[in-house]
Amino acid sequence: MADYPLKELGGKTPLEFARTPHMDRITSEGTLGLVNTIPSGFSPGSDIANLSILGYDPRKYYTGRGPLEAASQGVQLGPDDVAFRCNLVAIGAGDAPVMEDFTSGHISSSEARQIIDDLQREFGTAEFQFYPGVAYRHLLVWRGGKESLKTTPPHDITGRLINDYLPQGNGSLEINSLMQRCREILLDHPVNRLRLSEGKRPATSIWPWGQGRAPRIVSFTKKYHLTGGIISAVDLLNGIGVLAGLEVIHVEGATGYTDTNYLGKAEKALEALRKLDFVFVHVEAPDEMGHEGNIEGKIRAIEDFDEKVVGAVLRGLNSLAPFRLMVLSDHPTPITMRTHSPEPSPFAVQSSIAGENRKNALTFGETSARDMGILISPGYLLMDAFIKNWRGEGKLIE
Repeated sequence: MADYPLKELGGKTPLEFARTPHMDRITSEGTLGLVNTIPSGFSPGSDIANLSILGYDPRKYYTGRGPLEAASQGVQLGPDDVAFRCNLVAIGAGDAPVMEDFTSGHISSSEARQIIDDLQREFGTAEFQFYPGVAYRHLLVWRGGKESLKTTPPHDITGRLINDYLPQGNGSLEINSLMQRCREILLDHPVNRLRLSEGKRPATSIWPWGQGRAPRIVSFTKKYHLTGGIISAVDLLNGIGVLAGLEVIHVEGATGYTDTNYLGKAEKALEALRKLDFVFVHVEAPDEMGHEGNIEGKIRAIEDFDEKVVGAVLRGLNSLAPFRLMVLSDHPTPITMRTHSPEPSPFAVQSSIAGENRKNALTFGETSARDMGILISPGYLLMDAFIKNWRGEGKLIE
């Protein structure tokens, strides 16, 4: 959700330009600041950022994105197994192929499942296995594989030649060979023929990245002595939830895109809070719009999130008091970059508990959050403060 100022918006960010009365209300009645979710030396991404948000130090718990998504899908990893996030991507033809689209035109889950199932039938072995996920996001497991090879997230190289970004190092020969064999099958796959006839981008290749072995994460309940749940459309977030011992709450119509069931997420969160102490609600749509460089789409996604998720939760929380509510962006995905960046992002906390809030006239945005002079760094300390010892004072934590 966080971004950079844009000249097209008069020097405002999409978040500052969007109409967000509910997040503004939380800000005006609570505490506003910045949180640094990406430790130095880590690539900015939702895996690192959301581990931080949930109170887990990435330096201690992060082993890779793939094993987090494997946990969501219930794929068991042995101690020597390596899991990769496996995108279905659109790569141009010829001797100088370009990463045209890391989402294959936001291929549907049903279309993608046909492709992944066919790749498993064709190339699945005791060593390599494909598992279908959501839309363009899937899983490749290398049993007894190598994890030290260098891979690149495909959303970082949109519009670039792929040759310099193919897997490198120990194990790259096997992975690159698998990618090439999959590419040959996908060229004439029935799903792609149909998509091309409809004017849609085909899924021309797999792109494995974010590999790692299974992590060991202390449960959220043991860490904070609270029961908890997580609501998200994407396997990455749900996988973090599984490993943290959170109840994964599924919402019909949740897609991980701008057509997601925003209101359904809010309603499920309120329903869950009648039996659980804590619920984490994640919405992917603003991030996707940042990757697309879609200014209007990002503004609309932020406004939908504010009205249909934040507003609905605020309206339902009064019957569940006492409560604390936090809203935040996990990391910036700037329109001008079309990928993630590591700068701190705004957060705001509102409480129904007397003495924990302070009144101000601020609105929720990057500039106002920066002007407050409040920075939570490292970011994994934010959850400790939110749950254990929130005073609304916004102390600098280093």
